[in-house]
Amino acid sequence: MWGKIITLAMFGFGLAAGQARAQDAGGDAAFQAYLAQVRARAVADGVRPDTAARELAGLTVNPRVIELDRGQPGNPRSTIVSPFAPYRIEHVDAQRIGRGRNVYQAQRARLQAIERDTGVPEAIMVAIWGHETNYGSYTGNFDLIRSLASLAFEGRRRSLFEPELIAALKMIDRGVTRSQLKGSWAGATGNPQFLPSIYLRLARDGDGDGRADIWNSQADTLASIANYFANAGWRPGQPWGVAVGVPQGFDRTTIANRLVSPRCPRVFERHSAWRSMAEWRALGLVPMGRAWPADDVQATLIEPDGPGNTAYLLTGNYRVILDYNCSNFYALSVGLLADAVAG
Repeated sequence: MWGKIITLAMFGFGLAAGQARAQDAGGDAAFQAYLAQVRARAVADGVRPDTAARELAGLTVNPRVIELDRGQPGNPRSTIVSPFAPYRIEHVDAQRIGRGRNVYQAQRARLQAIERDTGVPEAIMVAIWGHETNYGSYTGNFDLIRSLASLAFEGRRRSLFEPELIAALKMIDRGVTRSQLKGSWAGATGNPQFLPSIYLRLARDGDGDGRADIWNSQADTLASIANYFANAGWRPGQPWGVAVGVPQGFDRTTIANRLVSPRCPRVFERHSAWRSMAEWRALGLVPMGRAWPADDVQATLIEPDGPGNTAYLLTGNYRVILDYNCSNFYALSVGLLADAVAG
């Protein structure tokens, strides 16, 4: 009896294993067929045929990146809003501020030159680098070509990942090595964590050697971040925002935002309607630790930890930070880290 059960179990295991191998083979065949299509589209888009053939040859699906992508939060209309304070403590900590100040001082001459050229503040460049990769200490170790090919093949967000895969092949045509093309599971690479399409469009040579090396060159990293912000519409001479105290009994219904943003609506719905700094001052708000910006500067109010806690008036430059990463907590932390680094 037991021998028969064991025999049947082994037969069942062998059948399951055979089915799994068949499914793997079928999945690999589908993946290779998809890569052939991508190769043709890449060549039609200007990638050298030998580059496309060489870099896509022998690729296999990376199930880990697909798992990570599927694990990303969706868009449930939850009414629960996490407090900002714990995030701030973790991301604007003494270690990150200290390292940022060291970079700020070591690169001061270069930072000043980039700010003169772009209008983007020195400390904002440093803060982005600090938030993205902790000043280059960790930039990711996923092979971008394999990751992007896997994510595009999976299909859920093919319209995003297939163009990034083709852009990564174009980077190789420009002289970027495959070994340099390491980064996050979602395709961001280098010190500023640029997607390949952003690298092609906005990466800059900051040290004059003819290459935009965002992996090894601090000068290129900072120049590229500044170019991104300038391209996104940074307004020189305006702060990103200012911390303020809101008076007790403040009637928030009078400043409710009734517009719906087409981009990142859940981020922007936490912001109030826009008012000038003069109008905010007249409503009784008080700046904390710094002077008021010019009266005509427009700003919106956010209270990330709820009424009774520190609030922030956010200018149009805050929206430029959101263009880099559409998260209020991220953008607030970048601004606060920049303020701390600049001292």
